[in-house]
Amino acid sequence: MTRIDDTFARLRAAGKKAFVSYIMAGDPDEAISLELMRGLPGAGVDIIELGMPFTDPMADGPTIQAAGQRALEAGMTLNKVLAMVRAFRAGDSTTPIVMMGYYNPIYSHGVDRFLSEAKEAGIDGLIVVDLPPEEDAELCLPAQATGLNFIRLATPTTDAKRLPRVLQNTSGFVYYVSITGITGSAVPQAGDIAPDIARIKAATDLPVVVGFGINTPDMAQSMAAIADGSVVGSAIVKSVGEKRPVADILAQVAALAAGAHSA
Repeated sequence: MTRIDDTFARLRAAGKKAFVSYIMAGDPDEAISLELMRGLPGAGVDIIELGMPFTDPMADGPTIQAAGQRALEAGMTLNKVLAMVRAFRAGDSTTPIVMMGYYNPIYSHGVDRFLSEAKEAGIDGLIVVDLPPEEDAELCLPAQATGLNFIRLATPTTDAKRLPRVLQNTSGFVYYVSITGITGSAVPQAGDIAPDIARIKAATDLPVVVGFGINTPDMAQSMAAIADGSVVGSAIVKSVGEKRPVADILAQVAALAAGAHSA
């Protein structure tokens, strides 16, 4: 059982849905990013997705691409992301952290070394968007052997033939991408995606959370109502890019979390 498994079990027992928030590590700099991260649990965040900045983020829209660029220009590296997690864990041993990003920095770091250091730092799961199930031996299976959840994305184009392959080695939860396209590029409608969520839930016992395009408390509520939780990323990252005070951003997060938790 990982922190992710424990969190969903606790929420399920309480009849609540999960709220997952994404921030980019090191955006706009290490100090502010860590301050924001430390404040997320108190604002109602159940699981933190921590972006790993990369120079070619092909699945990300302009908002998160810009965040990654700001982080890289501020000197953020994979080693500093792990150091940020260690600093967070010094004051919080319970909130799950999922590192989200691309394979290149992990490969360059060395898979075995990365997995060992990620586990030691306090990472609970990985979302690596450019590694398909056909490459599970590359990172997914070693990660799970290390005790890290490997969270897979399902999309509106994941058909009945493809879904079993996607779910085969997934753990922690399934991340349903509510739109076709990049992050923050469209507004999803709960009624349109409810059948897909039901189809995925019929095929797995894992929780299913919905992300991409969710930017208001009402949307967080409507998406959580048809799934096991909702994810907000671009709306929060946009506020960071606008240089809003951390306290204001955390108030925004709290409103989004309240929406998801009221589902």
